[in-house]
Amino acid sequence: MVGADDVNILGGSVHTIQEEVNSRLKLGNTCGHSVQNLLSSSLLCKNLKIRIYRTIILPVVLYGCGTWSLTLREERRLRVFENSVLRRIFEPKRDEVTREWRKLHNE
Repeated sequence: MVGADDVNILGGSVHTIQEEVNSRLKLGNTCGHSVQNLLSSSLLCKNLKIRIYRTIILPVVLYGCGTWSLTLREERRLRVFENSVLRRIFEPKRDEVTREWRKLHNE
């Protein structure tokens, strides 16, 4: 029997918003891995890679988010996911002399 706190989404029961966010992030990772060859391709421009992210991966992660009431922890997890995908797209650079990761500044 489905309890008062349970939500039925696409035929599956999800008990809490935290579990829903976990499920969405897992699906987003799966989707991201399926287009990884596109995101890491040097033949595609960065703008096209961002469009791929926004049209393929992001809708999977944010499906049903209009009904979520997120805690700061869940917001942070979503931000971390987005940053990890954007790092894949923008490919961090190493400094040639020190071999350390170069920090980009928008000043």
